[in-house]
Amino acid sequence: MGVFKNERDIEGMRRACAIAACVLHETADSIKPGMTTREIDLYAADLMSRHGVKSAFLGYRNYPCYVCISVNDTVVHGIADERRVQFGDIVSLDVGVICDGFIGDNAKTVAVGGCSPLAQKLMDVTEQSLHAGIRCARADNRVSDISRAVQDCVESNGFSVVREFVGHGVGRTMHEEPQIPNFVDKGKSPVIKKGMTLAIEPMVNAGTAAVRILKDGWTVVTHDGKPSAHFEHTVLVTDDEPEVLTLCGKTPLKSQEQ
Repeated sequence: MGVFKNERDIEGMRRACAIAACVLHETADSIKPGMTTREIDLYAADLMSRHGVKSAFLGYRNYPCYVCISVNDTVVHGIADERRVQFGDIVSLDVGVICDGFIGDNAKTVAVGGCSPLAQKLMDVTEQSLHAGIRCARADNRVSDISRAVQDCVESNGFSVVREFVGHGVGRTMHEEPQIPNFVDKGKSPVIKKGMTLAIEPMVNAGTAAVRILKDGWTVVTHDGKPSAHFEHTVLVTDDEPEVLTLCGKTPLKSQEQ
C-alpha cells in the first residue's frame, strides 16, 4: 500500500518539489570543467540555504553530502570529494530537499561541455524512459505498468536497467511504499491510487546491468566500467493525467522553517 496525500499534504509536496527542481537545475547549469565534485555539492548546499530548505540526504543513514554526485560509471550515491570533472564527463545529480516537513526528490544527468555519442544517447534514452514511465502513473494502473514502460524503452535501445535500486513513494519520509522497479518483477504489483506521490527514477547502464558498491558503502558503479545515467521526477497521481511536481520553472515558495 502507498501513502495517500490530502490537499494540504499535496500543497506541501508542491513547494518542496518546486524548490528541489530549482536547486537541481541551477546546480546542473553551474557545472564547468575543472570544478571539484565538492564544489558542486557546496554550490547546491548554498542554494538550499537561500531557499530556506535542508538537504534530505545529508545525514540520511550517515550519508555525508548535500546531493548525490555520480560521474561517468558511477550509477548513484556518489560522494563529493576533490575529483575534478573534465570535458566529456557525464554527471548525475540527485537532489532531495526537506521543506516544511515534506521531501522533493529529483535527478538528472548532464554532460560537462560535451560528451561522446554513446553517452548522449544513453542520457536521451534514460530521460525518454522516465517520461514513458510517468505516462503510466495513473490511478488504477499497476506499478508494473510503469516498470514495463521504462524497461521496454531502455532495452529496445540496447541499454540495461539497474535491478538493485528502484523508485519509491515519497512524502514526509524519503522512502514510502510502493517500491517502483524499473523492470517488471515477479509477483503481484501494487495498484496505483489517486493521492500517491511517486519518485520514478530510471537508472540505466550503457553495458551490463550489473553493479557493485565501493568500500565507502555508498558509491555504486557499473561492473563493466561503462557509463550510467539517472533521471528522476516526483509525480502526483490524480484523477486524470499525472502531475509532475519537479518541473523546472515552477515558482518555488520559501519554506516557513527558520
